[in-house]
Amino acid sequence: MMDHLPYFLACLGGYLLGSVPFGLVLTRLAGLGDVRAIGSGSIGATNVLRTGRKDLALATVLLDSLKAGLAVWAFASIYDRNVGLVAGAAAFVGHCYPVWLKFVGGKGVATYVGLLVFASLKGFVIGAPVWLGLFALTRISSLSALCAAVAVPIGAFFLGETQFALIVLAGLSGLVFWRHRANITRLMAGTEPRFGSKSGHDDGN
Repeated sequence: MMDHLPYFLACLGGYLLGSVPFGLVLTRLAGLGDVRAIGSGSIGATNVLRTGRKDLALATVLLDSLKAGLAVWAFASIYDRNVGLVAGAAAFVGHCYPVWLKFVGGKGVATYVGLLVFASLKGFVIGAPVWLGLFALTRISSLSALCAAVAVPIGAFFLGETQFALIVLAGLSGLVFWRHRANITRLMAGTEPRFGSKSGHDDGN
């Protein structure tokens, strides 16, 4: 029983930390109302950017990333890396399904990045260039996020990542695809807009 306690605490602590909707909090504090009422209705940085506040969008990216990173760092410091990975994964789930917002949250890309930076640099050094390269070419953040999500566990495997970490990364990449179901439908139909267009659908985080 005690052997499982660290993982239980990591799941609980990571989830609650990940559930903090920074995009919503920041826009409300700035007097911009509910960010869910505009664009795609997401709480992520891409939708926050549609308010016209680049500073708030950047802050949202950083905070959404750091909540997973903080969860990883805290629990890895207290216990070990595997427990930290579980905490970071729980933060990812919390961002996607926050208890404070009736389990309707963001798509988790920025939170995934934070987990990778703090828990799996092998995954990060593969995923980041894929995202940046594809986004530069296509300007479609959802496509970039989906391709990076595929590349992360595969690339980390070839770089010698541990089995436990690969299982976590594969699971999170699968959840990225699940959260982007609507985007995938539009991509297949050729109707997914590029970043900066007037349509509010292309959210990759």
